[in-house]
Amino acid sequence: MKKITILLFTVLAVQFLSAQNASVTWGEEFKMRKGSTDLEVVYADNTGIYVKESHMALKSYFVIGATMRESATLIKLDKNLTEVYRQDFNKELSGKEYERFFFLKEKLFVLASKYEKKEKKLTLFAAQADKNNGELIGEWTEITNWQKEEKGDDINYNITYNADSTKMVIVSSIEGKGKNNYEVREFDEKLKQIGKSIAITNEFEVKTYQLEDVLYISNGNVVMVGRVYEYQEGKKKKSRYLDFLKYNIRIYNPQGALVKEINTEITGKWLVSTKVIQIPQRDLVISAFYSNEKRGKEINGILVQRINPTTGDVINTSSKEINTSLITKLDETPEEAGDEESRSERREREKLEKIQNEEDGFSKYMKFRNFLYTPDGGLVILAEKYHHYEYSTTTYSGGVGGGMGSSRTTYYQVYECGDIMMTKIDTKGDITWFHVLPKQQREVIQTGSSSGYGGLSFSVGNNFFDATESNMPFYAGFGVLAGNNSASIIFNDHKKNLTTLELGQRLRKMSYFRKSECFSVDLDLITGKYTRSILFSNDDVPTAMPRLASGLGKDLYIIGKEDRLLGKSKIAIAKVSLKK
Repeated sequence: MKKITILLFTVLAVQFLSAQNASVTWGEEFKMRKGSTDLEVVYADNTGIYVKESHMALKSYFVIGATMRESATLIKLDKNLTEVYRQDFNKELSGKEYERFFFLKEKLFVLASKYEKKEKKLTLFAAQADKNNGELIGEWTEITNWQKEEKGDDINYNITYNADSTKMVIVSSIEGKGKNNYEVREFDEKLKQIGKSIAITNEFEVKTYQLEDVLYISNGNVVMVGRVYEYQEGKKKKSRYLDFLKYNIRIYNPQGALVKEINTEITGKWLVSTKVIQIPQRDLVISAFYSNEKRGKEINGILVQRINPTTGDVINTSSKEINTSLITKLDETPEEAGDEESRSERREREKLEKIQNEEDGFSKYMKFRNFLYTPDGGLVILAEKYHHYEYSTTTYSGGVGGGMGSSRTTYYQVYECGDIMMTKIDTKGDITWFHVLPKQQREVIQTGSSSGYGGLSFSVGNNFFDATESNMPFYAGFGVLAGNNSASIIFNDHKKNLTTLELGQRLRKMSYFRKSECFSVDLDLITGKYTRSILFSNDDVPTAMPRLASGLGKDLYIIGKEDRLLGKSKIAIAKVSLKK
């Protein structure tokens, strides 16, 4: 196998390259198996890096056809990014559906499920795997099961971690025509349930409440974040007439009793998106964007609340109007720069000043991505303009000899990942600095096709139980490698955007990622100053997928993947390390 080398552009300005805060090491290339559908770094520890490769396997075979099920291969690489083993579980998963690999306290588990139609029962199984060779240790054991009451009920569940990632948490719901009922359970490193299940109910109708996030926090309390909808006045009670009304954030104790419902309402404002996190061993933090209009097309402010995780009491609340006037200028003013300002630099400065003076809001598609804690007790918030939608194209062909024609419909998912908002909130809730980094990525993924008059439908939203799009997009978006006082924001972009740091500067759209550059924006978490440099060119290596990277300390492991029309895809892993 050939070793990948990184070719940096020697013609780039020294000021951009010298500012780089991260270094890159690429491992040897290896190949995906034929028919693989997904690839992701799922875990990294001191022994190596673990990569999941998803693919379809035969479930059952008939004379006139067959059914397929999802399966997965586990690939382990050592610290030098060289392949140690490749283990697929097709044989072991026979009769079961692969769910995920789960790492817990130095142990590796394979999780799978099985649905028994006659009994209307879904069972979740686990088997431990040896991290040294990937082979299963012992037999499959049942973790839990769910029983449907009615044939039309939906069993939904999500497997996640508790606040410090030392326990496994399963959140489940059996949804029918009645109310929403949820069950939260915690499991130890042997996957044995700890204590009793937490049963949670609410008064909202199934169609008017969507669970968006669940946190199992350090004191055993559970935080549930939901979106509440209402039917349009004068319309029938159908899904297409539902309008988003408000966020509902509640804290429950281990007995399932309501501790507190957090009031996030601001008079005359409407929350657009929200995120709840827990500062390690400390407070809960609620961050939310809000709009001045109910169906506003832009974000006009940000709400930050610090909550006591035990009592649910609000420690402090800060709501700040945000608009383009807040953008902090990176460079010197023209008076300080003297005669060194060129004509093009002056035009860009004037464009930014115009943007600042107009005091416009930001896109309603802005989504929270990362929260970074600073040594002075502040919180750095990274958000991204993100829009996801789908479309289809249909082609028709006439019949032969007067026969019936046919049609074929192809379905696409579109991911538009735009500007990155970066801001620091101090302990008082005040904005210390505020930046917007211009970015425009567009990734289109073909997700399926159908013949005749059939069709497919896709769920687009932030449903806690809907993980169908968790690994898409592949090449758009960004990853973050955080240090004590700095962070590197890593993403693919057009090479001509090297000097694009602020709104008002010329920006090239990136949609053909194979010809992109992988950039690092190095951000000082205290001062908010940042620089931009090229880590490597995707033209020289398999195209990087920074959004799906996995971090370990000061290292970030990124998969690079190059698809080929003929032959297997080419894969390699890059390790991005902070220099300081």
